[in-house]
Amino acid sequence: AASREEGGMTSAFPLLPKAWREMEKGKSNSEDGVLAHLERLEAQARESALKQEEKEQQEEKLAGLKARVQELRAQRDELRAKLELQQKRLLEKEGVKTDPEQPSAQAVLEWKIRSMKDLLQLFYLTGISGKLTKRGVCFCISTAYEGTYLHSYYLDVLTKPEVQIQRHSVPTFIPLEQIARRHLQTDIRRFLAVLSDHLNAYAGRRYQADQLQERFSERLEGPLQRNSLCNLLVFHYNVSGDNGSFLFSAKLLYSDLCCSLPTEAIVSCT
Repeated sequence: AASREEGGMTSAFPLLPKAWREMEKGKSNSEDGVLAHLERLEAQARESALKQEEKEQQEEKLAGLKARVQELRAQRDELRAKLELQQKRLLEKEGVKTDPEQPSAQAVLEWKIRSMKDLLQLFYLTGISGKLTKRGVCFCISTAYEGTYLHSYYLDVLTKPEVQIQRHSVPTFIPLEQIARRHLQTDIRRFLAVLSDHLNAYAGRRYQADQLQERFSERLEGPLQRNSLCNLLVFHYNVSGDNGSFLFSAKLLYSDLCCSLPTEAIVSCT
């Protein structure tokens, strides 16, 4: 009887290494699936970042060329006004009767009007348009992301007695007052450019979050969490593999408020 019991125990033990190997194989496949998914995510993130960087460089170069064209046009108009004034003075020296004041004042006024129109046209090419008012200028900043128009924001700027913002529709979480203190009194072009960067980045982040929630809702586990500025996104999503479904948690941080791409991404498997 003892011999049969020992024999039974001996015949049962060889099953243990086989079961152990199956468990180890399943664990290895699970880990390989997670690592492969993370590697794909990293590769996609790098490729997306490179494409975005190239696009931004091209847009920056194009904006610089357009700005240079407008500057050259303004210089041309200024030289034209100076030439007209010089010709007038030469005619006066030669004894030709001309109106002593009105032509030069009119030339200067026309040059100022042309310069302001060129400035507004330059802003329009970069998504900023403006309309002259009795007390200043009303600016409109249009936002877009990858060719999709998103939203417009308005600023009513007074120029007398000093440059100041009378009213606006900029969201409260955009640092408008800080940007105005730095640039509004000294360089209004810079002020509008920086403000436009903030608004376009915010609109782009919000648009991406909306698209993620609308287009991939079936893969998301629970609602997408975000703050008002959309510089912090947290969401959970499922990934199906050969060995089952895996739940991932993702946290996207946007440290640069003038950028629509995350500066840090934390992904974990639960």
